[in-house]
Amino acid sequence: MPTDAVATDKADIAAALRKGLRSLAKAVVVITCHHEGQRFAMTATAVSELSMDPPSMLICVNRSASLFAPLSEGADFCINILTARQLEISSLCAGREKGEARFAIGDWRCSPLGHAYLADAQASFFCRNVANTRFGTHGVFIGEVQAVLDLSPIDPLVYMDGRYGGFAAVSG
Repeated sequence: MPTDAVATDKADIAAALRKGLRSLAKAVVVITCHHEGQRFAMTATAVSELSMDPPSMLICVNRSASLFAPLSEGADFCINILTARQLEISSLCAGREKGEARFAIGDWRCSPLGHAYLADAQASFFCRNVANTRFGTHGVFIGEVQAVLDLSPIDPLVYMDGRYGGFAAVSG
């Protein structure tokens, strides 16, 4: 890469990062939690597996999100991977609706562990909130996976370059 193409100013680096991340396809998830008698839900792509020993996941949540405060107070959470047919649920939980209205569409249930979860999600990871830190505009939360609900066949909703799509397998 030519040196004149490398961004060094923080604003330029942030803009280049945003642009570069548009090429990173990610499964769309809805993170949910139940706290003080209220359900919370948020669409996200900033989710990652962390460790298999112990089984754990990592989520990143903007401080301005309604989900941030309950997670900061230690609320356990569930990561629901959406299927390609659940675009409307993603839209509701991405800000089109607020509060309980985010649960208006879909087969939402409460697990024996107390997690709000989407029964027909591609997969759901039920997590105990075990650690968190703040960095910049976000909180990073680590959940130890307590249970997994996994459906087949695999057909996740994918987000890339500001657009939703499905996953097309390439044989090779």
